[in-house]
Amino acid sequence: MFPALKKTLCTVWQVILLSLCWWCAQILCERFMPALPGGVLGLVLLYLALQGKWLPVSWVEQGSRWLLAEMLLFFIPAVVAVVKFTALFEQNGVRIMAVIVLSTACVMLSTALVVDRCYRLLRFKRLRAKRMEAALCLR
Repeated sequence: MFPALKKTLCTVWQVILLSLCWWCAQILCERFMPALPGGVLGLVLLYLALQGKWLPVSWVEQGSRWLLAEMLLFFIPAVVAVVKFTALFEQNGVRIMAVIVLSTACVMLSTALVVDRCYRLLRFKRLRAKRMEAALCLR
């Protein structure tokens, strides 16, 4: 099989797997926890599955990278809404922009903090594993 085709099929499979995780979490939230968004529960369940080693990272890595790379596509409906409701933006544009800028800053800041903490934790685990390996080799 061609390597490019194999990579594409793998990415498609992983996106389907990630979508299935979201879909299952959405159904759970609708039935049992209507105040919680399905995407949040899906991310928590996916995180727990990855941390518990029940789901190998290699099963979702390419698909998640593709989704992140194509994230701009998910913002197209917001742009269409801006064009469709111009009168609303003419009346309340400053307030709406303030909310958008502040919420974007909060999301970026919280994402940066989480990524930083995860990176530090990963680095700590690798250093600890190396120390343990070195200690075993010295015995």
